[in-house]
Amino acid sequence: MSGPSCDLLVVGLGNPGDDYVGTRHNVGAETVELLAERSGARLRSDRKVSAATATVRLDGHPVVLAVPTTWMNDSGRAVGALVRRCGVAPDAVLIVHDELDLDPGRMKLKAGGGHAGHNGLRSVHAHLRTDAYLRLRLGVGKPPGGPGRGADWVLSRVPAAQRTVLDEMVASAADVVESVVADGFAAAMQRVNAR
Repeated sequence: MSGPSCDLLVVGLGNPGDDYVGTRHNVGAETVELLAERSGARLRSDRKVSAATATVRLDGHPVVLAVPTTWMNDSGRAVGALVRRCGVAPDAVLIVHDELDLDPGRMKLKAGGGHAGHNGLRSVHAHLRTDAYLRLRLGVGKPPGGPGRGADWVLSRVPAAQRTVLDEMVASAADVVESVVADGFAAAMQRVNAR
């Protein structure tokens, strides 16, 4: 049997459709879309894996970029199909997602761990049957009014001033993914998490 078809599978979580463009919940998908744009690639919808995908080269390494075309809560269906297609181990899967427990603009890299109530991660856990994948957590902050307002917070439109912070974070997150490929996860994590 041949080896994996890529060195890293990068999946940006979000919800499909125009209603969710620019929401906090879609910063992961935006990061992957930006990486594709930087690489001169176009994400193309592939029904077999329920995702829009592109294979690019980052620092000479083959990398598959993907954005699930499922709802966030069913992201694991796409991730599971992509992992099978690419033949990669969980530690070669980097999930990019929004994170309520980090202030807007803050980022953290993490290997393994729980889903902390994030429905996209819960679905990925269920389909991969492991939590041993990599994550790039993108801070969107806690909702005013407490945790019960989380869904409204991540799905609502973002005021212009806050959107600027998120746009800057998405650009930095794309840089972080490039650093993971070029320098390795441990080195990238040390730099990002020290900020």
